Amino acid sequence: MNDLDITRFAHYGVATVYEAAGRSGLIDVDLIQIVPGSRAAGPARTVRCGQADNLMVHAVLDQVQPGEVLVLTMPQPEPVALVGELLATQARVRQVAGLLIDASARDTEELRELGLPIWTRWVRVRGATKTEVGAINEPVVMGGATIAPGDIVVLDADGAVVVPRQRAEQVLAAAQARQEREADLRKKLEAGALSYDLHGLRGLVEG
Repeated sequence: MNDLDITRFAHYGVATVYEAAGRSGLIDVDLIQIVPGSRAAGPARTVRCGQADNLMVHAVLDQVQPGEVLVLTMPQPEPVALVGELLATQARVRQVAGLLIDASARDTEELRELGLPIWTRWVRVRGATKTEVGAINEPVVMGGATIAPGDIVVLDADGAVVVPRQRAEQVLAAAQARQEREADLRKKLEAGALSYDLHGLRGLVEG
């Protein structure tokens, strides 16, 4: 996977990658996209914080590598702010690809100005403690999906999807093929054809 251009996952987007993966890996939770129009994809750097505590967010910034997506979780999702402007600034300096937060973010105007791609379950100002040691680089669960360290997380306006790292090359090739098929289909639709006919759906309805 070292030779894989992971940024292509962001280019194809969540919906295409989800379909290309066999409709698997959906992170099925409502997410707020802090920076409109942003997209991100990268290997997951997973964090399990203590409940309502962000000590491990501070700790992971000493380990995170450029291009990674920080996936921040707690034992139970709760509207407590794990990230604000100052932590996001550190993540941006370390060239993090994006943040996926199964909790809250705050300082949203400042975060938009910063421009780091961030997706969060909530926006709330309630602050976190900094006392509980959690875990870094262990599998976490978010929105019904298991995210292991190094899995590819893809984020855009549609939400989030995760691709197991061992399937990354296969899914990327399938996403490219799907995009090419859709480009051809789009030309036919723009010329006046109907998906009702192109997909053989008329027979299902009309017999």
